[in-house]
Amino acid sequence: MGAIIGIIMFILPLVITVAMVMGVWKAFAKAGQPGWASIIPIYNIVCMLNMARKPVWWLVLLLIPIVGIVVLIMVNIEIAKGFGRGVGTGLLMCLGIGWLMIGYGDAQYIGGGGGELQEAGTV
Repeated sequence: MGAIIGIIMFILPLVITVAMVMGVWKAFAKAGQPGWASIIPIYNIVCMLNMARKPVWWLVLLLIPIVGIVVLIMVNIEIAKGFGRGVGTGLLMCLGIGWLMIGYGDAQYIGGGGGELQEAGTV
């Protein structure tokens, strides 16, 4: 009995992790980003910033405690808007569930969430 529980406790998180990775991979691919970028640390955040049409220097903001959480929420909401979804999906993306909804659902990437990306030195 203990062995069965041990196997279940090993396989269940593994299945959930694989499903999450596949969902984020598919969402990245829908947005025109390479799917494999979703599993590469730091580069996946750069791709997320591109999907949200935010400047890459926002990566530095993600390293600041508390500010990073707020910025990540903002980025996820903008990505959700880019897929034609609302703020609720963006908040669920912070938990991982929103990525599954976008990756496995019928969402199509229609572009960055709101603002236009400005060139450096322009107003």
